[in-house]
Amino acid sequence: MMIIDEESENGNKMATDAFLTTEDGLCCRIKSTMNNANPFKPSVHQVNNKVTELVGLKRRVGLLSGTALIVGTMIGSGIFVSPKGVLQRSGSIGLSLIVWTSCGLVSLLGALCYAELGTLITKSGAEYSYILEAFGGLPAFLFSWVSVFILKPAMLAIICLTLSEYVVSPFYLGCEPEPFIIKLITILAIVTITYLNCHSVSLATGTQNVFTAAKLIAIIIIVIGGLIVIINGETKYISTGFEGSHFSFSDIATAFYSGLWAYDGWNNLNYITEELINPYRNLPLAIIYGIPMVTLCYVMVNVSYMTVMPTSEILSSKAVAVNWGARVLGSASVIMPIAVAVSSFGAGNGSCFTSGRLSFAAAREGHLVDVLSFVDFHRFTPSPALIFNAVLAICYVIPGNIESLIDFFSFTAWLFYGLTMLSLVVLRYKSPYKDYNRPYKVHLSIPIGVSFISFYLVIAPILENPQIEYLYASLYIVGGAFVYIPFVYYKIRFKMIDHITIFCQKLLHVVPSDEEPLL
Repeated sequence: MMIIDEESENGNKMATDAFLTTEDGLCCRIKSTMNNANPFKPSVHQVNNKVTELVGLKRRVGLLSGTALIVGTMIGSGIFVSPKGVLQRSGSIGLSLIVWTSCGLVSLLGALCYAELGTLITKSGAEYSYILEAFGGLPAFLFSWVSVFILKPAMLAIICLTLSEYVVSPFYLGCEPEPFIIKLITILAIVTITYLNCHSVSLATGTQNVFTAAKLIAIIIIVIGGLIVIINGETKYISTGFEGSHFSFSDIATAFYSGLWAYDGWNNLNYITEELINPYRNLPLAIIYGIPMVTLCYVMVNVSYMTVMPTSEILSSKAVAVNWGARVLGSASVIMPIAVAVSSFGAGNGSCFTSGRLSFAAAREGHLVDVLSFVDFHRFTPSPALIFNAVLAICYVIPGNIESLIDFFSFTAWLFYGLTMLSLVVLRYKSPYKDYNRPYKVHLSIPIGVSFISFYLVIAPILENPQIEYLYASLYIVGGAFVYIPFVYYKIRFKMIDHITIFCQKLLHVVPSDEEPLL
């Protein structure tokens, strides 16, 4: 596709001509009348004097793919590698299983609130879109400021680092792998996942379905292995029950913090509401099917681990599933490292899929550069936003120390979760949404309760273990306001950005998204 800019007599861009090949192989000219508020956003598309189909994200994600996205992003490498946080802080097997179950319930309640928001506000972007509607531009921008530039790309980098470590481990038996090799394979994984998501939504969701099924098979193997051990009467480890439990308020709170971090991803389907087929029905159903499934998996896998291994071994192990496999599967224990790699790839694919939609939604509202809201003209994927997320992830991989970055910014995620819950309360009474007939509705006590839990989880780790890094993270968030005021509120714009936008259009064959999200 070729894009030619025309200028008016006063030098302002008024129209853009584009040439593209239609399905019958003819090269047609698109004349796009430009929107004065955004010089890159056409208000009309015409091909040979006929209005063409508007370019935007298409509804191609069904119930199965939506459920797989929730399950596949929630179940990452953590449950296979190091599920020790809850056990360590709760102090006993019995109390840790109660915490795992309760964390699943909290995640389900939060997700049901998101289901109401997602069927009310049908834009992609999840928290960003809901906070924007309820509280305005600055809080929404601060969420995108932290998530787009720190949390989302860093999470993708960590997932792919775990994947690469387990891919190369069979080739470095008895010694540490070369860091350069680890980082090289990590970058290759990020590029591969991003390519899949840029190439086709169907390919990305199909990949997610396959890898989610594969990791569920690995979990079934662990669960059945544990049940066989219990049936054989070997219950000396798990029979300790509640011995050694830590019932202090701070210990329980931090145990919940660890558990809820493992459940993170329950909100990912809301990032792609515009691409979900029949969201009135499929968004609540995918949540109702997906999160209880993950909760059952987490509880049963922990039961299996605690049946086969003593608590001390679980707490000291770097890869619990691998140790479990060595005890139960014998020569077939090679399945476990493969399961970790497969689970990591699936989680990375889901993370990439949703992260791109957040950048897309923020750019469409003018909170990021315009080109991040553009869509591939032929494939209808937000490729600029996906590539931007991948570039940031690679930047975090090269120097390393990503885990510390996540540690000191993860508390902000719960801050915005709580703010999102409050946005549901606000939108119940804020015009014009108070008059809408909501297709799905939760009791008002649920978002209020989850918001209190969210805010406590922000405060608890800071009070228990205050560190200077939390101050740095807070200063970064406040610094976002100094970016918002000149570049978003006052719309200061550099001409160089326009040239970069045109270059990206020509390079990536992308155009502005013209569709308004409708159900």
